[in-house]
Amino acid sequence: MTMDSPRNQNGAVGVRRTVTSILISVGALVLSLVVVSLFAFSSPSTSSQFGYLISADKLIVPRVVSDKSDNDTQKEIPNLSNEGTPSENVIQEVVIPNQTDKNEPGLNESSNEIKDPLTKNEESGSDGTLNGSPLDSKEASPEGELSDKYVLGTCDLYHGKWVYNEMGPLYTNNSCPVITQMQNCQGNGRPDKGYENWRWQPSKCQLPRLDPRKFLELMRGKTLAFVGDSVARNQMESLLCILWQVEAPKNRGNKRMQKWFFRSTSTSIVRIWSSWLVHHTPDPIGPAPQGIDKVFLDVPDETFMEFIPAFSVLVLSSGHWFAKKSAYVINGTVVGGQLWWPKDAGEMRVNNVEAFGISVETVLTSLANDPKFTGLAIVRSYSPDHYEGGAWNTGGSCTGKVEPVTEVVRSGFTDTMYSKQIGGFKKAVEKANGKARLKFMDITEPFGLRPDGHPGPYRSLDPNKKTKRGPNGEPPPQDCLHWCMPGPIDTWNEMLFEEIRREFETGKG
Repeated sequence: MTMDSPRNQNGAVGVRRTVTSILISVGALVLSLVVVSLFAFSSPSTSSQFGYLISADKLIVPRVVSDKSDNDTQKEIPNLSNEGTPSENVIQEVVIPNQTDKNEPGLNESSNEIKDPLTKNEESGSDGTLNGSPLDSKEASPEGELSDKYVLGTCDLYHGKWVYNEMGPLYTNNSCPVITQMQNCQGNGRPDKGYENWRWQPSKCQLPRLDPRKFLELMRGKTLAFVGDSVARNQMESLLCILWQVEAPKNRGNKRMQKWFFRSTSTSIVRIWSSWLVHHTPDPIGPAPQGIDKVFLDVPDETFMEFIPAFSVLVLSSGHWFAKKSAYVINGTVVGGQLWWPKDAGEMRVNNVEAFGISVETVLTSLANDPKFTGLAIVRSYSPDHYEGGAWNTGGSCTGKVEPVTEVVRSGFTDTMYSKQIGGFKKAVEKANGKARLKFMDITEPFGLRPDGHPGPYRSLDPNKKTKRGPNGEPPPQDCLHWCMPGPIDTWNEMLFEEIRREFETGKG
C-alpha cells in the first residue's frame, strides 16, 4: 500500500482550493453581468442618455432621455406644427447644376444717428490668429460626436421648438476675431446673455451641435460660398467663428471676394457681395434716371456667376434690398419700381415683392441649367426682422427682448416675401435640367420666434449710445435685422451642416 507524503496531500488540497476559487469567481462575474444588463435596459442612468428608436420607415432616430426636471435646464418654447405653414408643400430638393470668390457690407454705425441697416460698406478681413488656445473639439461640440451614430434621413429640421441649454454657445465674442462690431452684442455692452443659450430642437430628430472638425472634414478639398447681402456676411462670420475654435484660417481674399482657407483640409469659405443676386446698374434706362439702381430681374449677377465652377456648396441670401429705392427692368424695359415710379409712366407692372420672386426664379434657373455648376445650391429663406411698431427708420423696435416668444408676431411683408421666394424656387425646380441640386433652407418661421437675437441698440462701442426709450417713448436707434454673435444665427450653420452632411454622406436631402 502506497501512502502519499504530506507534501503531496497539501498540493492536492491547493489544487482543489484553486478550482473552487475559479468557479466562485466565474459565477460572481456571470451574476454581475446579468444584474448590469437588467439595470441598463430598465432605466436611464445619466442626465443625457441617448436611446434609439426604429421608426416606421426603418430610419434610426435618436431620442434624448433626460432625468432632469423641466425647471432645471430645459425651458421650452411650444412646438411649431406643420399645420398652416406656407412651406408645407415645398419641394426641398431637386437634382439640377460648383465655384469660388467679393466683399460685402458691414454697417458703419458708430453714432446714435439712425442709418439704413442695409448700407453697403466694403470691408476687408484680417489674417489674424486666435488669441489663446483653441477649444478642444469635444468641448466645442460634445453632441457633434454622436452625429455619425444615427441616420437622420429626411427628418424635417425646420419644425420644432426652442429649448434652453446651459451648455452655452459654440464660441464667445472674445474667442473669434472676425465678428463685425455691430453684431458683437456682448462687446457692445448688452447686459443679458440668455439669448446665447437657446438651441433649436426639431420635433422628430436631434440637431447636433456643430462639430467644427467634422465640418472641415466633410468639406475637405471643397469650397463653400455665401453669396448675397449683409445677412449672408452675418452667417458666414458665424461659421468662421465656429471653425476658428479649432483652426485659424489664412486670409486669401481680394477686392472681389472674401476668402478664408483652412490648410488642414484644404477647405475654402468664400463670401461675395450681391445685393439682389441679379444684375444692377446706376445708368439711366428709359424713364429711370441716373443714380437710381436699375435691377435687371431677368439677368443673374455676373459678380458671382463667373465663379460658380469652383463652388461645391453655394448659400444664397437676398430679399431685404428689395425694400430700397430702385427701378425694375425686364427685357430691357422698366416695368416697376420701389419708392420710385413716374406719374406719367402708366400703371406699374411689377412691385418689389413680385420683383423678389422673379429674381429668385432667375438666379436659381440659371444655376440649375448651367453645365459648369454641378454643386449644391441652398436657398436660405427670408430672414425675419423684428422692427415692432414701425420700420427701421419709423420707430420700429426690438428693445428689451431677452428670450424667444411663444408665437410669431406676423408681418405681412415678411410673409409675402417668403411666399414669393418659395414660388420662385418651385418654378426654378420645374425648369431644372442640369446636374446641380437645389435645396430650400426654411429658417423663416423658427427665427420669427427670436426677437431677442438682434443687436437692438447695442450696435457699437460708443459709451454714450442710447439704449433706452426716450421721454416720449421713442425707441433708440437700433438694428433688429442682423443677428448677435454668438446668437441664434449659429443655428443656421448647424442646419447648414446637417443639409450638407445629408447630401454628401447619404444623398437624402
